[in-house]
Amino acid sequence: MTLTRYNATAATLTKNRTGGDWTPISGMCVTCVDGCIGMCEIGKSAYRGHEVIYPQPFGITTMASQKDYPIDLSHFNIMGTAVGAVGIEEDSDKAIFPNVNLEARLGHDKGIKLRVPIIIGGLGSTNVAAINWEGLAIGSALAGTILTIGENVCGMDVKSTIKNGRVVSSPELERRVKLYKDWQRDSYGAIVLQANVEDTRLRAQEYAVEELGVEIVELKWGQGAKDIGGEVKIRDLEKAQILKKRGYVVLPDPLDPVRIDEFRNGVFTEFERHSRVGMVAEESFVARVEELRRTGAKYVTLKTGAYRPVDLARAVKFSSIAKIDYLTVDGAGGGTGMSPWRMMNEWGVPTVELWSLLRQYCDRLAQKGEYVPDIALAGGFTMEDQMFKGLALCAPHCKAIVMARAPLAAAMVGKTIGKAIESENLPIFLERFGHNRESIFVTAEELKRDYGSDYGKIPTAAIGLYTYYERLAQGLRQLMCGSRKFALEHISRNDIAALTPEASRVSGIPLVSDIDAEEVDRILG
Repeated sequence: MTLTRYNATAATLTKNRTGGDWTPISGMCVTCVDGCIGMCEIGKSAYRGHEVIYPQPFGITTMASQKDYPIDLSHFNIMGTAVGAVGIEEDSDKAIFPNVNLEARLGHDKGIKLRVPIIIGGLGSTNVAAINWEGLAIGSALAGTILTIGENVCGMDVKSTIKNGRVVSSPELERRVKLYKDWQRDSYGAIVLQANVEDTRLRAQEYAVEELGVEIVELKWGQGAKDIGGEVKIRDLEKAQILKKRGYVVLPDPLDPVRIDEFRNGVFTEFERHSRVGMVAEESFVARVEELRRTGAKYVTLKTGAYRPVDLARAVKFSSIAKIDYLTVDGAGGGTGMSPWRMMNEWGVPTVELWSLLRQYCDRLAQKGEYVPDIALAGGFTMEDQMFKGLALCAPHCKAIVMARAPLAAAMVGKTIGKAIESENLPIFLERFGHNRESIFVTAEELKRDYGSDYGKIPTAAIGLYTYYERLAQGLRQLMCGSRKFALEHISRNDIAALTPEASRVSGIPLVSDIDAEEVDRILG
């Protein structure tokens, strides 16, 4: 099923007049009637134009592709076994799921420590990231996982001080870094700052390393949701003008007197701020990595999106040459705070296909004895079974799973529950668990014991994220125990089987009916 069949979706707040009766090729209503007010995407585009390109409403939602791709992780099953134990003694009293070790180590020196192999991908200058940052930062720090500050934070901060084209102060970036570092425990987890073209020009990463103590920086080629630069909507004229003067692409032009009058008269209500696309070249990429290391960055990473296979090959090879600490590869359909809706659905290499190519490219370098960076996979992960399959699909190179929408959803739910508790207006769905934090959040008592007097400072948004991660961790331990793998490094491609010939062909994972064939022959004779 392709998205081009749809001419209406909740993402753009549109619908067909004829409901489920629509033409498969175009997505239009079977009967398009003269006199319709224009509720579908075509109709809404007739009066709101380019505004309908983007999912709505901006600032309080996240979005991801609605397209049903030919292959996804559900086309694989996890293989369990009744024999042995890897990574622990073969003893039924010791080989129990609570003893599965989920700690991960990333980087050239394996110095980045994670309690659970989860990274939150770049959450940057969109409103939904900014207003939920407290829960994301504190929750990630408590869990001992990585949190990535996305692009354009310094440039979008109207309180930033920029001298000679370089940022020297950004209260918003300082807030984001400090919230994480204040709650970080025992050196587990890390705060990472991502940079695009505008961030690099502002020297935002140098500022973060030199002034804020950030140790990990991430170069960004792109993401799975789009193949252009990041964008946000601006409803404040003065802010739009500041961003225009800082060099951003702002549409319509907020310095044009005609456009200013139109905005003030309500002809349009928001500006769009766009980022530039980068121009990747091996020499400049390696030079930038070396420059960041000289600045003091302890680890340098790269995130790339769902570009064509040759660009993935460039990402792998250039990362090898520059000895990048970990490479994040984000498949098509990924989540976003704002991306063109049709682009999110109709461009790029889907996740399973992209990750399968990635594994092949990493294997080729490894076979030649070349450096292969640690790999992190991104592209719609939400639950522990998907995490297991991702780790197995790209084993032995994949060391962590990258998420964004799911952790943000957990933090937002936690925040909403906290507000309901404070207002003493809990819905029945929650009242059955109790009326306070300790009775509703299953990890709250644990956090209360661990943090004592500081427990009251932990927002419910952070407790929500921490509790979600606790579920993922226990679920992943159970799956790994069933496969008799008691540490992450032991997960292999042999731990999953393909359910369809197409999934097997693309991934190189044997069909479930073919797996173990040689061993079966050995046993049966």
